[in-house]
Amino acid sequence: MNMMRRKNIDMLEGNLFRDVLLFTVPVALSGILQLLFNAIDMIVVGKFSGSTSMAAVSSTGSLINLITNLFIGLSVGTSVCIAGRIGRRDFFGVYKAVQTSITIALISGLALTVIGVVFSPVFLKMMGSPEDVIDLSALYLRIYFLGMPATMVYNFASAILRARGDTKRPLYALGIAGALNALMNLFFVTVFHMDVTGVGLASALSSCVSAAIVLIVLIKDEGMTHLEIRKLHIDREALKEIVKVGLPAGLQSTVFSISNVAIQSSVNSFGGTIMAANGAAGSIADFVYTIMNAFYQSCLTFTSQNMGAKKYQRTGKILFVSLFYVTLCGLVIGHSTYYFGDPLLHIYSDDPEVIQAAMIKLEIFCKPYFLCGIMDVLVGSLRGMGYSIFPMITSLLGSCAFRLIWIATYFAAHRSIEVLYYSYPLSWTLTLSIHLLTFVYAYHRLRAKTVQ
Repeated sequence: MNMMRRKNIDMLEGNLFRDVLLFTVPVALSGILQLLFNAIDMIVVGKFSGSTSMAAVSSTGSLINLITNLFIGLSVGTSVCIAGRIGRRDFFGVYKAVQTSITIALISGLALTVIGVVFSPVFLKMMGSPEDVIDLSALYLRIYFLGMPATMVYNFASAILRARGDTKRPLYALGIAGALNALMNLFFVTVFHMDVTGVGLASALSSCVSAAIVLIVLIKDEGMTHLEIRKLHIDREALKEIVKVGLPAGLQSTVFSISNVAIQSSVNSFGGTIMAANGAAGSIADFVYTIMNAFYQSCLTFTSQNMGAKKYQRTGKILFVSLFYVTLCGLVIGHSTYYFGDPLLHIYSDDPEVIQAAMIKLEIFCKPYFLCGIMDVLVGSLRGMGYSIFPMITSLLGSCAFRLIWIATYFAAHRSIEVLYYSYPLSWTLTLSIHLLTFVYAYHRLRAKTVQ
């Protein structure tokens, strides 16, 4: 038990400024390593195979998110379910939730493999992918989705470990897998000249490595999060609890992805150069988002454990600390990313037209990106407090519906890539304002409940 405490962060006691940061840093680094899988794919094909192959890989990100986010959202439910049961000290309930979560991960991964392999060309045609790119994109996606069972297992197993305060071992797993991914990319593309086939295969194989490592950690665990492969099953109560939070989170992410696919389709209409620029700038911006999103995950997990332990007074403090960190990181890293954008973009491409077009997106995205971080942290707090439906509805209307309306109206009348990108900061501002009002209402209800 003492060994377990040293490995895990105590979310119920102690200094929140210290503990939130200790929790968040490994989560952020894990997210960065995950992003490196796709970034390295783009960098390798951009440098060694040309802009067409780079466009083929970079244009698949929004489609991958669209197909996978519903299921990955369920891992958010896993975090909330297990963290709450730990807070309530329901250790047998935690054990049942662990077996249920890994079972869901395996079923989801297999379903996603079938969907990705069979329907990728159809989805790419619906997105309006250019003729010179679509075949390569479809090939990359089919190979990429072969590794989806491993990707889902890693996400759910990591959610289990983080729910108990262990954020380091998911990071170690991704570190090993990321290094292998980079080496395999270079080997397959430069030695065997496998182009997008090589980078897709490297991503799928490295996902298997990261999944195997976190599974071994759970199997060897002698505590409440012990995994027994032979006893995998679906526990009805655990499933209900996971779905209550995870399904709205997944639906929200899926509809977000629909709006992003609509934007990607609009980007595709500007041609291959803009597609490559959008992919490179988006890859860089994703690193900023991942760091901010780590504070969402910490706010969600800390709030869930404290709600389970009925330490309601700490929820407001957790939100304040998380907002402080995410705003600071968003401002500093977002602005730094723009100002160092030119050398960063040269990592992806040496084409001056691609770099010039990509700088437009970095400026519009990265300077106000802290608004997106604030929006997500507010959602994390609300979900941790048990509010799952209303944040979903608010996000769908404030962000997704707004962007789709923007594309159909203002962008249609003023067609430019800048006008298209402005839909993002405007939607962040609208959505976070509504989330803030929702939190004030929920927190007042919680305080009234505490007084009673």
